[in-house]
Amino acid sequence: MRGLKLVWIILIFSGCTKSIQFRFLDEYVITDSIKVNNETINGVSGIDYHNGKYYMIIDDYDDPRIIICQLHINNFKIKDINPLSIIRIQKDSTNLFLKNKAFDLESLFVDKEGKFNLVSEGNIKKGKEPSIFIVDSLGKFEKEIDAPSYFYKSKGSPRHNGIFEGSCRSFEKTGFWVINELPLKGDGEVPIYFSTNSDVRITYFDHASAMATRQYVYQLGPVGKTVKGEMNMNGATAILEYKKDVFFVIERSYQSGYGSHGNTVKIFKATVEEESTNTLAVPSLKGAQYLPLKKELLFDFDTVKNKLTENIIDNIEGVTLGPTLSNGNKSLILVSDNNFQKFGKQLNQVILLEIFDK
Repeated sequence: MRGLKLVWIILIFSGCTKSIQFRFLDEYVITDSIKVNNETINGVSGIDYHNGKYYMIIDDYDDPRIIICQLHINNFKIKDINPLSIIRIQKDSTNLFLKNKAFDLESLFVDKEGKFNLVSEGNIKKGKEPSIFIVDSLGKFEKEIDAPSYFYKSKGSPRHNGIFEGSCRSFEKTGFWVINELPLKGDGEVPIYFSTNSDVRITYFDHASAMATRQYVYQLGPVGKTVKGEMNMNGATAILEYKKDVFFVIERSYQSGYGSHGNTVKIFKATVEEESTNTLAVPSLKGAQYLPLKKELLFDFDTVKNKLTENIIDNIEGVTLGPTLSNGNKSLILVSDNNFQKFGKQLNQVILLEIFDK
């Protein structure tokens, strides 16, 4: 962890001041010395704040687990992170479920019953389908929630490592939302540098029926930097419904050839308007007529890189509303996935932002 001065970020878009603004407050890096049950924390791909505790999903194919933590904020800074316990997803109770699925867990949230809603990208190359499912407070599998058929390889055209990436409770707590990271092959192309025609789907699932009932299109931006290496990608990595039909969407662009500085991370506001098209029944967006969500840039982490460890913004994959700050404003917590350091040096970043909502 390193101490940081408060930095005001006032963002202007198309000459107009934002109705929602962020102030960067602090960064905390989870190091190898922070352990829970003698285990180092790595691979954090999602986070949820619920009843004063933080729940982090660990994206480990062989040992998927949830870390429960306390995060202490004082004077607008993250003072420390205290891991409390681990909940392991009990594979022995999911044998039938895992016959055509795989644990590539990307997001979680805690429901009102204290159960965990999880999303997995599966493994498309190996024929393992993505999934949305629920486990109880001990990690025991309870049920899977069916998604529209075009998300599954058996009937649709999903991209490997591009399906269910972010999820969140609905603002009214009557259901939840899921966003796919990349366009389905039948919906559009992956983002490229300069221009893109890359539409992903934000799907609403109703708790009462356990079915998808609404869906809207979100348009991804282009890749963040000039092409330098072999890997150039941009996708949606996390979502949060901040108000009814108003979302914070995290876009993370990564390009190889830049070392530890290959990520470009931005927060957008996406809004459902009266004219926005419900695309739930549209099997392919290519050639279809629809109006996507209104999109607005709120925050670009390039503006605060000089305040981050070694000027790095890492692989941000999780977002949640945090506690109310001492001045009465809401906070936003973001976390990065260091991929278990498999691809070189990466950081387990926890980032604190203050929300100004006019």
